[in-house]
Amino acid sequence: MGRIGNIINRKGKQDAKRASVFTKHARAITVAAKEGGADPEYNAALKTAIDKAKADNMPNDNIKRAIDKGAGAGGGEDYFSNTYEGYGPGGVAVIVETLTDNKNRTAGNIRYYFDKNGGNLGTTGCVGFMFDRKGQILIAAENVSEEQLMDDALEAGADDIITEEDGFEVVTAPEDFNAVRDALVEKGYEFVSADIKLIPQTTTVLDNEGQVKSMEKLIDLLEEDDDVQNVYHNWEITE
Repeated sequence: MGRIGNIINRKGKQDAKRASVFTKHARAITVAAKEGGADPEYNAALKTAIDKAKADNMPNDNIKRAIDKGAGAGGGEDYFSNTYEGYGPGGVAVIVETLTDNKNRTAGNIRYYFDKNGGNLGTTGCVGFMFDRKGQILIAAENVSEEQLMDDALEAGADDIITEEDGFEVVTAPEDFNAVRDALVEKGYEFVSADIKLIPQTTTVLDNEGQVKSMEKLIDLLEEDDDVQNVYHNWEITE
C-alpha cells in the first residue's frame, strides 16, 4: 500500500469514530466563521473548513449550526488555538495543532500521550523548522492522466506535482492553495484530501517494532482527542 492508500485507510478508521471527527470539524467551522464572517465566498478559512467537513460526510445541518454559532447565534464556548511540538519514539518529529476551551486540560492530555508512548513534549520551535507550510492536494491514481493533471495543476498555479505509486500529490504555496483547489474541482478531479499542511523536509524510519507500535498508538491517541485538530510528523510509514 502506498502513502495515499495509507491516508485513505486512516480516513476509513476515522469514519468509525464519526462523532469525534464531526466535533473537530464543528469547532474549526465555528472559529473560522467567528474570525472571518459566515460567508465562505469571502472567508477562505471557512470555505476550507466546510470542504473538509463535507469530505468526511458531515451533515449540512451540523455545518450550518457550527457557522451560526460562530456568527453569534446561540452563544457557546470560546476556543483557543495552540501548537505543541515534541518527539515521538525514535526521535520522530511531531507537531500537534489544537482548538480548545480549556488550555490546561489539553496541555495535560498532550503531555500524557507523549510520555505514555516513548516520546517527550518539547519547547516551541524544537521541531517546527523541520517542516514547511504548503498546500497539499492528494489525488488517487484511478482514472487520472498524469500528463493532464500536470498540465491542469501547473496552469492553475501549483508549484509541483509528485507522482506516488498509488496517486499524485499536488503542492502549492499556501496563498495559491484555494485557487489551485478550485481550478482542479472545476476540471472534475476528486481529492483524497486537500488542505494547507506542514510538510516534513526529511523523514524518519522506525526499524524497531516496539517503536512502530508506540508511534501508531501516539498518533491514534492524539487524533482521537476532540481538542486536537491536526497531527503532523516526519515518520516514514513503511509496510
